[in-house]
Amino acid sequence: MSKIKKTSSLDSRRDFMKKSAIAASGFMIVPRHVLGGPGFIAPSDKLLIAGIGVGGKGESDLTSFYESGKAEIAFLCDVDDRRAAASRKRFPKAKYYKDYRELFDKESKNFDAVSVSTPDHNHAVQTMAAMERGKHVYVQKPLTHDIYEARALTEAARKYKVVTQMGNQGASGDGVRKMKEWYDSGLIGEVEEVYVWTNRPVWPQGIPWPKSSSPVPSELDWKLWLGTAPYKEYVDGLVPFNWRGWWDYGTGALGDMGCHLIEPPFSVLGLKYPKDVECSVGSVYVDEFQRGYFPESCPPSSHVIMSFDGKEASSKDITLHWMDGGIKPMRPEELGPEETFGDGGNGALIIGSKGKMMCGTYGLNPRLLPTSKTDEVNVPQKYERVPGGMDGHYAQWVEASLAGYGNKEVSSPFDIAGPLTESLLIANLAIRGYDIQETRKNSDGEDRIYYPGRDIKMIWDAENMKVTNFDAVNQFVKREYPEGFTL
Repeated sequence: MSKIKKTSSLDSRRDFMKKSAIAASGFMIVPRHVLGGPGFIAPSDKLLIAGIGVGGKGESDLTSFYESGKAEIAFLCDVDDRRAAASRKRFPKAKYYKDYRELFDKESKNFDAVSVSTPDHNHAVQTMAAMERGKHVYVQKPLTHDIYEARALTEAARKYKVVTQMGNQGASGDGVRKMKEWYDSGLIGEVEEVYVWTNRPVWPQGIPWPKSSSPVPSELDWKLWLGTAPYKEYVDGLVPFNWRGWWDYGTGALGDMGCHLIEPPFSVLGLKYPKDVECSVGSVYVDEFQRGYFPESCPPSSHVIMSFDGKEASSKDITLHWMDGGIKPMRPEELGPEETFGDGGNGALIIGSKGKMMCGTYGLNPRLLPTSKTDEVNVPQKYERVPGGMDGHYAQWVEASLAGYGNKEVSSPFDIAGPLTESLLIANLAIRGYDIQETRKNSDGEDRIYYPGRDIKMIWDAENMKVTNFDAVNQFVKREYPEGFTL
């Protein structure tokens, strides 16, 4: 950009500050694109952020951006006034909206970036709408609800040249970088098997949808909350958290914790898309004669097995086991009988031909096995650390957005977060396929219910985003949205 254009922009800013009502009210920051186009850093050096979904994790994300010292929270958007209350109090100058579409239509010229922390089913449409307007985006995990959405956002981030980051903050931690250095140095040899586990869900799953509806709270716009999901009457207990256990809105334990737990082995081994997937799923007790499966709800527990092409990481395929609902792999023999496996409730174990290593959630507390070996090795630092580690995940995105697309690295851009999210959602295809029913006649000519997805290995065609040997699950690769929502 020429000096003449910068000077002109500065003059325009001075004039704006003299004349604008915003300046008169004390809000003295102008979006950078107003001053000098994409990539221009304003004299204020502040990133103006609009938050969509500003309660709970959304509030803590916005607070972390603000505490970087290089961001201002300019707009807040939430369908639930109760959830938005704390953020509105914390950021009183931020203008408030309930519908993100109205926010974008009216205010796009007045902010630089968007933070999305809504239920999974609405991530994609909100994120795409932001990127189409040239906004940098930070999106909570999992990146999307559907496989197609993850691929679409990944490609759109390149097309629109915006800075992207998924909210799996462990990707910025020191732990995963240390594990990569151990692996690169050959300490554990070639990897063929990985185990990842969680004690989630800690919300109801494997249950039938409530039979009776409830009055919608006056503070909640229920239709806006539903967004891309099919219409259902409001039921108590679904918001703000228990939606995670329903396929229409959430992605189960895999969506909630997979991005935090699978990311370390994904990063260490350079994985991308699985070749195939199979699973077993826990059921719930209904009565002494029946164990129940409820296809609308994610199961109470599952064990999913995915295989990946090892490529440079291994001469053989790599098998990754995902276990949730409290299921754990067998304790490694190198681990002492009273030593903590992972972090207790969650963890990742990477098994190599020469050794093993493990970590907890977010890649925290990485250890070689036996654990005494951790303090004995001295591997040179190979990968640059993110200032602030995990907590620096937020400032890293802010600073990269200020620097402009392609000028500063982030730990979980959509080029990385997209394939990671797709892999988790492919695992969910196997889980959802477990409950698909077919009615067939048995040898006696009687109708019987069969579950053809339970005893097969599903082959994944990554290029075309489909299972090639069980077409029934491909309906879950891409949803049809209600009128008013589109990618």
